[in-house]
Amino acid sequence: MEFFPITSADKELITEYMREGDSRSCDMCFATLYLWRDFYKLEYTIYEENLIFRSGDEWMSFCFPIGNGDKKKAIEKLLEYSASVGNKLIINNFYKENEEWLDANFPGVFEVEYDRDIADYIYECDKLIRLSGRKYHKKKNHVNKFIKTFPDWSYERITEENLAECFDMLEEFKERNGKPSSHEKAEELRVTEYYLNNLEFLEQKGGLIRADGKVVAFAIGEKINSDTLVVHIEKALADVPGAYAIINQQFLVHEAGGCTYVNREDDVGEPGLRKAKLSYRPLYLLEKGYAVEK
Repeated sequence: MEFFPITSADKELITEYMREGDSRSCDMCFATLYLWRDFYKLEYTIYEENLIFRSGDEWMSFCFPIGNGDKKKAIEKLLEYSASVGNKLIINNFYKENEEWLDANFPGVFEVEYDRDIADYIYECDKLIRLSGRKYHKKKNHVNKFIKTFPDWSYERITEENLAECFDMLEEFKERNGKPSSHEKAEELRVTEYYLNNLEFLEQKGGLIRADGKVVAFAIGEKINSDTLVVHIEKALADVPGAYAIINQQFLVHEAGGCTYVNREDDVGEPGLRKAKLSYRPLYLLEKGYAVEK
């Protein structure tokens, strides 16, 4: 199997395979793979009409084959390939929906374990827009407080005219939050900058909140399948009361047309982020894990 680096020229090919999968996972879109390719050392190949990603160096792992091709032959080839380099096959970002198929086609070959830290949070768009009922009472109060504090607030789509202001806000965000606590957090800031600079190429929706004439929050996302919007990036100035709550709501109000669900990605195991994501009452968690050859 020959694997190739992911380049901008691969966008159409990779997107075509992703659409066939019609998954709600935040990992099933070109932008995520392209922007994180160096961090995760991602490469790809096409085998038996399936798209397969390889990640890592010495300890390689592979995604479950994506597409409508012969998945059994593809996994047999991956087993053979892994053995040839002295490794057991590891299938990363393994979804529960594939477990029954794997058990039926490779009985007793793999052990599956799910990782709570990488599970995607899936919500109903309408509930995060309306914020009705007791469950969302605090969230609604945050939104109302923002509106009352900043009566001149506005939502704008990110364009060339206001893009520089988003970068200014991001710089302020970085200054206030200090040095990133991990390499992954530092990479996430770099990825945010790339998203802002390449909204059109990556086919992203971008929106910002302005208060007292200043950008205080922005979000970036895209429709990833027939019914789901994914929010890749959400940044706000934490000392602006309600800034996170208002961008969370308004991005969906303006950009989630035609979508029933919103994927707000994982919490990477951070207690604070987990608490915040759970507080919005997800409909369910899209479980991900690893299938490891025994």
